[in-house]
Amino acid sequence: MNFLQSLAEQFAGKPIDWDELEESLIRADLGVLMTTRIIKTLQEREAWSLLGISDVIKAARQEIARILPTNPAPIRPIPNKPKVILLLGVNGTGKTTSTAKLARYLQLATGRVHPTGGQDRHGVLLAAADTFRAAAIEQLGIWAKRLGVEMVRGQYNADPAAICYEAYQAAVRHKIDFLLCDTAGRQHTKANLMAELQKVKRTLGKHDPDAPHETLLVVDATTGGNALSQAREFQSAIGVTGLIVTKLDGSGKGGIVVAIQDELGIPTRFVGTGERLDDFAVFDGREFVANMV
Repeated sequence: MNFLQSLAEQFAGKPIDWDELEESLIRADLGVLMTTRIIKTLQEREAWSLLGISDVIKAARQEIARILPTNPAPIRPIPNKPKVILLLGVNGTGKTTSTAKLARYLQLATGRVHPTGGQDRHGVLLAAADTFRAAAIEQLGIWAKRLGVEMVRGQYNADPAAICYEAYQAAVRHKIDFLLCDTAGRQHTKANLMAELQKVKRTLGKHDPDAPHETLLVVDATTGGNALSQAREFQSAIGVTGLIVTKLDGSGKGGIVVAIQDELGIPTRFVGTGERLDDFAVFDGREFVANMV
């Protein structure tokens, strides 16, 4: 997450070159709006010509802390009906694995506590709505078995909306707390694929007009500005309530979470930092800022 580390090294012991600084901040995926505000803040100060990299880092921290939510809204169950979470993303972002990690998190994070001190796991049902990639159904099935949860699946190339519809009915029958629908990875520029997601949303709405209750977009931190383009298109097509950011541990940038929050108002809700089920955590804006240079 130390995506400003390169700045500290780049400008150490020399005066700030504003064009170079602007280019470096944008390259760190902070986005044009955030970059412009940071530079404007610095240039409005007295004796700005004497500024050093420590001043830049301080200003960046302040601006980033101002827009990142410190306490993302928790995902809680809804009384007497399943909470439906739709997971979206382009191919290769780790969407199916993130679906399994989120299922694990929801099982353990909000279980009911007994007077005796024991704790139930919340019920989770998976819907394998990625029917265009046969391996995705098998992959989610393996995760479901490891998690000890049921999964609703269909045939290869089956209608994803029908799978989600059936999964909702099963969730109601079995009094499931959370229904997670893993949709097919799709290019955000393909109108027909976006229309299919809209159909899934409409179909779920036949059961519950508020469903899906959460729509989480999975993005890869290492893809930088392309993740912003993805978020913009998915937001426009279907609406996004939050991000799951993968590979944040392996990215020297990480600023993409700032740019997406700043420009689109979509908060990062969870981060994935590895391949294990437990390599998954609620995003903490304060920790993110504190871990910057």
